[in-house]
Amino acid sequence: MDFTPTPEQTAASELAAEIFGDLSTPERLADRGGDTDTALWKELCTAGLSGAVTETGLLGLVLMLEEQGRTTAQVPFAASCVYGLLAIGAHGDTDQRARLLPALRDGTAIATGAFPARPGGVRAWPEGPRRTEGDRRPDGPRKEEGPRKAERPRRAEGPRRADGKGRLTGSVPVVPWLREATHVLVPDGVTQTLWLLRTDAPGVRRDPVETTAPWSAGRLTLDDAPAERLGPDASTAQQSTTHPYADVLATARTAFAGLQAGVCAGALARAVSHTATREQFGRPLSTNQGVLLRAADAYMDTEAIRLTAYEAAWRRDADLDAGEQALTAAWWAAEAGTRVVHTGQHLHGGIGADLDHPVHRHFLWGRQLAAYLGSGAEVLEELGELLTSRDARNAQDAQDARNARDVRNARDVRNARDPQNRQEEGTT
Repeated sequence: MDFTPTPEQTAASELAAEIFGDLSTPERLADRGGDTDTALWKELCTAGLSGAVTETGLLGLVLMLEEQGRTTAQVPFAASCVYGLLAIGAHGDTDQRARLLPALRDGTAIATGAFPARPGGVRAWPEGPRRTEGDRRPDGPRKEEGPRKAERPRRAEGPRRADGKGRLTGSVPVVPWLREATHVLVPDGVTQTLWLLRTDAPGVRRDPVETTAPWSAGRLTLDDAPAERLGPDASTAQQSTTHPYADVLATARTAFAGLQAGVCAGALARAVSHTATREQFGRPLSTNQGVLLRAADAYMDTEAIRLTAYEAAWRRDADLDAGEQALTAAWWAAEAGTRVVHTGQHLHGGIGADLDHPVHRHFLWGRQLAAYLGSGAEVLEELGELLTSRDARNAQDAQDARNARDVRNARDVRNARDPQNRQEEGTT
């Protein structure tokens, strides 16, 4: 493992730090309120940072998202890169890549994702005459379900056409950056097949939803909405051996863990600056042992988030399985991220509770990221299931190897006792 960034990744990260630092100031964020900073988004795309993701890889994206997190810039950078550029680049067919990637690179198109898949949320159906309510929901009325952890991909395919066209019906309570998006990547709630739809298509409804962090989120409601399956020609995908849903979910968890690392680093930097200049009883707050210990713990938590995100990103870029590493990074982002943003607010004392103070924005982002794509408990449960299933497969492989070895040994013993049999086996 070598997390040393390439010159291209370093250049992209430094440029991102410059743009976010110059344009995503506390004063500008306060003026924007909860809206997306469209001018900043245009500047990022003009500088080529969104398009650079296809060259710098996931590790390069994580490095740039750290810089966004430090300033809590209100742009759909992570969502559009993960659910658009990287997802289509890895699992889209030749036509989809040629048709969609240029607009995503220059920012004229913005993608987001209705992740994770939710049983009872969205179902895909083959194109055809409009179906009745009973036809669309053969199992009876759909019941609204709360957030659940993403299930392991199923082998079932679900109804669809060979040309990759389908119709989607269902709803997703919260989709980040939905108000700004032109495309949404939606997994089928049962088969986890990925479908890409336009937000201006018939049957698509978007209702604004307020979230903890100002993510321009919305509720997505689909009623026989037309969509295209991502990557109908699987042989041309870069990672055809990887289940597309599992790969995109792992990529999203890694990228948003990198964003959380930046949020935590920004909160900690503000806390360090405050405690170093604020004096009580004739000395800076930073000289108190309790303050030092809390800041040190927050620093180690931040580094744990960063390094686990780096490892998961590096493995994906190296075409290695990164499912376990992405879950590990997501767990650190949820558990340690919550601790760090609470520490940052606590070390500010009374002013940390001021809703207009910049550190409070880091607190809101940290809490939002801690629950996105699964809470710490949900992610840990999923990681445990993945590890136990892997151990079971390894045990079965070891048993198969022992059985094959026993068969070879028995054959060798039989041949040693019967030279004629050995000669006959050699001729066959």
